[in-house]
Amino acid sequence: MRRLVALDIPPSEAFVDALRRCHDAGDAVLPLDDRLPERARRDLLAALAPAAVLDATGDEHPLDGGQPVEEGDALVLPTSGSTGIPKGVVLTHAAVAASAAAVNDRLAVDPASDRWLSCLPLAHVGGLSVVLRAIAAGVPVEVHRRFDAAAALAAAADGATLVSLVPTALRRLGAGAAAFRRIVLGGSAPPGQLPGNTHATYGMTETGSGVVYDGTPLPGVEVRLAADGEIHLRGPMLLRAYRDGRDPKDAAGWLATGDLGALATDGRLVVHGRRGDLVITGGENVWPAAVEAVLGELPGVAEVAVGGLPDPEWGERVVAYVVPAASGAPRLDDLRAAVRDRLGPWAAPKQLALVEALPRTPLGKVRRHELAALVAGS
Repeated sequence: MRRLVALDIPPSEAFVDALRRCHDAGDAVLPLDDRLPERARRDLLAALAPAAVLDATGDEHPLDGGQPVEEGDALVLPTSGSTGIPKGVVLTHAAVAASAAAVNDRLAVDPASDRWLSCLPLAHVGGLSVVLRAIAAGVPVEVHRRFDAAAALAAAADGATLVSLVPTALRRLGAGAAAFRRIVLGGSAPPGQLPGNTHATYGMTETGSGVVYDGTPLPGVEVRLAADGEIHLRGPMLLRAYRDGRDPKDAAGWLATGDLGALATDGRLVVHGRRGDLVITGGENVWPAAVEAVLGELPGVAEVAVGGLPDPEWGERVVAYVVPAASGAPRLDDLRAAVRDRLGPWAAPKQLALVEALPRTPLGKVRRHELAALVAGS
C-alpha cells in the first residue's frame, strides 16, 4: 500500500533529501508549510489524511486515519485557496516529469552550467517545482528558507543562474535581477515592464506550476477558450485528481481554470483574471490586472492592487489600493490620468486607498476578497 507522508521540514537540503527518500520508497509527499499556525496545520492534516509526518530530525510520527495513495502518485499539494481548508491536488510522477521536461526545454537548461536557486515556499507548487525540475534534469539546486534579496544576489554571484520568483521579490532585486540567466515569474499578475531575462508564467497547482510562458504554451500543453472566454488547459502535467477522488477535468482531459482571457493578434494568451475579479462600472468591464500594470509603473507606487466597491451611481467603482513608496504617496488625480490615457476613462480608479500592506497568499497572489476590508467604513 502506497502511503502519503507529510514533510514537516523547513525549506532546506534536508527537505530535498527527505523528498527523495519518500519517492524512492514509493510514498507520495505532502509538504507542510512551516509558517502555518497550529490550528491550520491540524485542519490540513485532517483534511488530506497522510499516514505519517516526517520531521526535521528524521523521526516519523504515524497518524490515525491515514488514507493511501494510488500507484504512481508523487505529490499531494494544498491549493492556495483563499478561504476554508485547501484541497489536495494529486500529481503523479509522470505529471511531475512532464512538467520538468517542458520547462527545462523552454529555458534551455544545461546541467553543465546552470544551477537553480529555490527561495519560494516548498509547500506550494511554485517553490516545489524548482526542486523537482532540478532533480529531473540533474541540475544543482541551492535552497533558501525564505526569499531575501541580498541572499539571492549572493547566490547569483556564486553561480546560481535560474530562479523562480513572485513579482514582489522581483521588485526587491531591482537591477540585480540581471545577474540571473533566466527568471521564472509567477504567483500573480506580472508588472507592466519585465527584465529581458524574465518569463511571465501562467498556471496553478492543478497544472503542476506554470504551463504558459509569455503567453505561449509549453511543449505538450494545449490552450482553448470557451465561448465566455474561460481558459481551458490540457497536457500531461495536469493533476490526476483531488485528494477526495474528484477529477476536475472533463472526459477529454480539459481543465476549466475559472480564469478568463483572450488571444492577442499574435496568438498569445492574455489572462484577464479570475471570473469574480471583473469590475463592472457604469456598464464597462474593467480587469484589475490591466489597471495594476499601469499603476505599478508610476512614481510613489511600491505595490498596488485594484478591486471594486459598490457604488450607488456606477454600480461598482474602481478602487486602487496602494502601498506608497518611500519617496512619498501618489495622488489620485495622477493615477486616474495615467489609466485614462492607457486604458480609457472608465478604467480610471475613482478611489485611492493608501495601505501599509496588501493581503497576499504565501506565493504573492493578492487576496482580492480581503481588499474591501482595508477601507471598511469609507
